[in-house]
Amino acid sequence: MSRLRSRNGASAEQDFSGRIAVVTGAGSGIGRSTALALGRLGASIYVVDLDGERAAAVASEVEAAGGSATAHTVDVTDATAVEGLADDVFAQHRRVDILHNNAGIGVGGPVEQTTLEDWQQVIDVNVMGVIHGIHAFVPRMLTQGRPAHIVNTASLAGLVAVPQLVPYATSKHAIVGLSESLNAELSSRGIHVTALCPGIIDTPIVAAARMRGDTAERRSEIQRFYRRFGASPDDVAVAVVDAIRHRQLIRTVPRSHAALAWAARRISPRAGQLVARGTARITGTGG
Repeated sequence: MSRLRSRNGASAEQDFSGRIAVVTGAGSGIGRSTALALGRLGASIYVVDLDGERAAAVASEVEAAGGSATAHTVDVTDATAVEGLADDVFAQHRRVDILHNNAGIGVGGPVEQTTLEDWQQVIDVNVMGVIHGIHAFVPRMLTQGRPAHIVNTASLAGLVAVPQLVPYATSKHAIVGLSESLNAELSSRGIHVTALCPGIIDTPIVAAARMRGDTAERRSEIQRFYRRFGASPDDVAVAVVDAIRHRQLIRTVPRSHAALAWAARRISPRAGQLVARGTARITGTGG
């Protein structure tokens, strides 16, 4: 809890008291940690996941920690289901203060071995899942008469090139652009937007990812790398809270993961390509 403090050093406990937060993909990883962090800070959490049992388990964790939570089983690729979720939340509270569009999947492997089904699935979940959240919630949030914040989980792969993760990087670049454009349109109307760009995080995404070719053969090696060097999803949750408090448009976490690659990409696209290839070899995702 000591890490969840305001920048001036004052205690930040319960400063989200009374806020209504919706977190998708909250059954594990970053979504779970964010739901728990916001719950500890006093927000009432809608824990949303495709896996209803996981959603219920996380909701129970939030409540065991003294928070308030409700579990919902929702497939974010289903626009009707997401619209129904928005109906339920606004019928109960007439507002949403925090919307974290976090649900996502990974797809890895050589682009020539990537199937159209792989492409379609990653776009459906990582891009259309976020779009469905925006389409269902934003019109309602604009009429609720109070400010709100949207966090869209992108990735460091949404800021820089990543070989062997072309569909995934494509989807995450889309989320960064979407978030920047959305913030430019909505911030003057009381809704601020953050593109959350995690680096290497120790979550189940590698284990669950679709992988092709040599990348699939190295899955165990990649998982070991993520377990050894990946940051905790709890660190990402701290970054989410900070981004909401300070209305950050793009938030990388850990910042050390992004520093070299993002700086190289902005200074010189050619240098960015060299860093991307080197990083892929280190993480095991490269050829």
